[in-house]
Amino acid sequence: MKMVNFGARSWLCRALSTIPSNPLRVCVVGSGPAGFYTAEKMLKAHQQAQVDIIDRLPTPFGLVRSGVAPDHPETKDLNGIYSAREFVWWYNGHPDCRFLNPDLKSTDTAVILGQGNVALDVARVLLRPTTELVTTDIASHALAALKESAIRKVYLVGRRGPVQAACTTKELREVLGIKDLHIHIQQDDLVKTPLDEEELKNNRIQRRVYEFLSKAATSGASHPCSGQRELHFVFFRKPNRFLESDERSGYVSGISLEKTVLKGVEPGKQMAVGTQQFEYLGCGVVLKSIGYKSIPVDGLPFDHQKGVVPNINGRVLSDTSKDPPVLEKGLYVCGWLKRGPTGIIATNLYCAEETVAAISDDIEQGVVPSSSSLPKPGREGLLQLLDNRNVRVLPFSAWEKIDSEERRLGNLTNKPREKLAAWEELMKVATE
Repeated sequence: MKMVNFGARSWLCRALSTIPSNPLRVCVVGSGPAGFYTAEKMLKAHQQAQVDIIDRLPTPFGLVRSGVAPDHPETKDLNGIYSAREFVWWYNGHPDCRFLNPDLKSTDTAVILGQGNVALDVARVLLRPTTELVTTDIASHALAALKESAIRKVYLVGRRGPVQAACTTKELREVLGIKDLHIHIQQDDLVKTPLDEEELKNNRIQRRVYEFLSKAATSGASHPCSGQRELHFVFFRKPNRFLESDERSGYVSGISLEKTVLKGVEPGKQMAVGTQQFEYLGCGVVLKSIGYKSIPVDGLPFDHQKGVVPNINGRVLSDTSKDPPVLEKGLYVCGWLKRGPTGIIATNLYCAEETVAAISDDIEQGVVPSSSSLPKPGREGLLQLLDNRNVRVLPFSAWEKIDSEERRLGNLTNKPREKLAAWEELMKVATE
């Protein structure tokens, strides 16, 4: 297996050649968990396969390294409003957000829109003592900013209730376990309806999440101690509009929230409906973590409504209007572009298994064109094309240099690694 870095990231793979006498040639675009799991499963299923992974960045591993988070770009931003994706990239040292420079010193209150795992991760980073972050691989520029942060209150806002909270128990347990943190949850929000009970009956994870929230609501003091940091879970509220500060033109001063109620749409599923009742929540920082939607890739079929590439078990569909749908032969998809932004990192393992099984079945059935009927140049042709376009390619050995240097720098300060967060730094080390 060989990895090169270039081009725009997406989550798909194309079987380039399938003739049994020649190695199976596969190109995986995107070196995140879905991409690596797909490559691994391909090599296990077809030991003679030639697999190339390509990526826009000189650093692989996607979510594992940079903690890519969902965001929702449909609202107009003032200064002080950031997407969770940008913020997570910032503190993880992603070169695209190295200079985000969020203002954490001008306010003591941050609002996070969303209650999923990414929202909880962001809340934990904002509220956790920096003495505990020093020994992690957090980017040094983020650690310096967090040491000077004035944030003492964080509000996690969710459209639905604690029964429907979109986080998992591990992430919830971690944020609830922060030392000397006051947790605030309205007791009334914990009251369950018969429809809530129906949801909990069929979902063990949701039951555990609800139990953790219920315990947190009753085990702590009713009011914070002096100087104590605070985490507020705000349920049954959805963002209406951001409010501009009177004192600082162009900066956010708060958010208008609309109260919601739950309405059953199908067995075991409820949606939030606005009540036209509004309330104000003051803050100087807003982080949006309420969804992610993939963007289309030129030449690739795309379902704009669902934000995914139309597919059946990973097989890309070129025309869904016909019965049966028309397949794009030799083209497959995996990860969020296949199923939407669902699950945890390990979910990509099962997603990759399904896609690779589809590829293997198509090879056995002769669905994928062979090199004898449709010659494919594979890796050599790809590299030649890039050379013709003057695209600079970095091999996996370049990443190994970056990895080694980051570990060396981290060792100097008792950290797992000190991430190189600027493009110039990354390229300098990669090409030395």
